[in-house]
Amino acid sequence: MTILKDDALIIADAHYQVDVREDFYTFLLALKEKKIHTSQLIMIGDMFDLLVGDIDYTISQNQHVINLINQLSQTNEILYFEGNHDFDLQCLFPKVQVIPLSRQPLHCLYHDRSIALSHGDLYQGKGYQLYTLCIRNPFVLRLLNFIDKKGDNFISKNILLKQKNKKLCKKIENFSQMIKQKSKKYDIATNRFDVICEGHYHIDEDFVFGNCLYKIFASYACGNIYFRLHFKDRIVFTPQKG
Repeated sequence: MTILKDDALIIADAHYQVDVREDFYTFLLALKEKKIHTSQLIMIGDMFDLLVGDIDYTISQNQHVINLINQLSQTNEILYFEGNHDFDLQCLFPKVQVIPLSRQPLHCLYHDRSIALSHGDLYQGKGYQLYTLCIRNPFVLRLLNFIDKKGDNFISKNILLKQKNKKLCKKIENFSQMIKQKSKKYDIATNRFDVICEGHYHIDEDFVFGNCLYKIFASYACGNIYFRLHFKDRIVFTPQKG
């Protein structure tokens, strides 16, 4: 079981893209330069608008950020939860604990409290589950990379253009009801988890269902907010800006 540490930092949905959203790189530099301190960095997925380990163009576009994360991993414990925009990553980050979708939610322990951590795109139905399996298949990825390169990286560039123009920071209708229904998939009735943590939705929200806190982390792309983990008779996620 993964042990979470005091003063761990949690950052979600930075959606880094060159010349579009580059604050994630500044955040990582601050960690490297010890302007921000942490014993453990937890990245909850979608840190990039597009990063796939077998798609060459996405690597070349983000290589300087990849290098910086790898530098940090030499001296810092890093957990990287793969999202729906960044996956197939272990080959890129050899010293980072990469948690693919197939291992999410990750069961963690913090001050004897049980925590479920995931990017947040779990339990989206059988259609989405089939899509995630297909798009992560090594043969499919190699084929997509071949087609992408033959066509001047048109697949990657089209996805990045859509992400550039996408409105990332918006409200979701009936969000609380949706999360309440989703919480049942975590089997909260059995008190299996004290806290459930997700990103993905780009909304900073807390819900309580029975004895379980359901924490949705704000997107770093929507205001440069990350969270520091504390314990004060209960688990506290303190928002910080930078």
